[in-house]
Amino acid sequence: MARETTKGTCNFCHATFSKGTIARHLTSCPQRASNANAGSQKQKKTKVFHLVVDGRDNPQYWMHINVPAEATLTTLDDFLRQTWVECCGHLSNFALAGTTYASYPDSEFGDKSMRIQVGKILSPGQHFSYEYDYGTTTELRLKVISEAEEAVKGKSIQVLARNEPPTIVCDACGKPAEYVCSECIYDEGGWLCDDCAETHECGEEMLLPVVNSPRVGMCGFTGPA
Repeated sequence: MARETTKGTCNFCHATFSKGTIARHLTSCPQRASNANAGSQKQKKTKVFHLVVDGRDNPQYWMHINVPAEATLTTLDDFLRQTWVECCGHLSNFALAGTTYASYPDSEFGDKSMRIQVGKILSPGQHFSYEYDYGTTTELRLKVISEAEEAVKGKSIQVLARNEPPTIVCDACGKPAEYVCSECIYDEGGWLCDDCAETHECGEEMLLPVVNSPRVGMCGFTGPA
């Protein structure tokens, strides 16, 4: 599948923006400001980090999220699993400033636990990475856009904006693809419409649904939890 520059939707005003302009919009979105002001009258403000996350090898999949400083990397791991990558309970890790924070840390390799609050390790402008599944690995890139004081509910992570599904067509006939072959995808092919999937040479058991995630077509991933 050829990469494309995807657009995304603001979860506050529901307007559509390019990946390159959505961050700027989110800082000035009137509806987001209105919601924040309404919430601040009822809830105590706390520090939050605005992060952008995308696929390392397929950056057309991206999200902007708000992560409370009191949330842990475990919370962020759970969020990424449920939203984008979970399929078979694989291991995962974050790599940040030369340190690896693992879902099951191995002291022999110097891993640290994910049970650390993000407010203790994140700062604006910081880049870090995430891996899910050490066999059929999905790699994500994360960047801290900014930090602010906002009214939030507990330690939950909020999606600010997310890419719209990329346009993917069937390799055989050009119709919208509904399936992808988990073998052929490694040769950048295997995208199939419903009709062409029936005669695909690798067999029906190798097909996975096309979903809006950087883990599309990998392992046994069929969509968000």
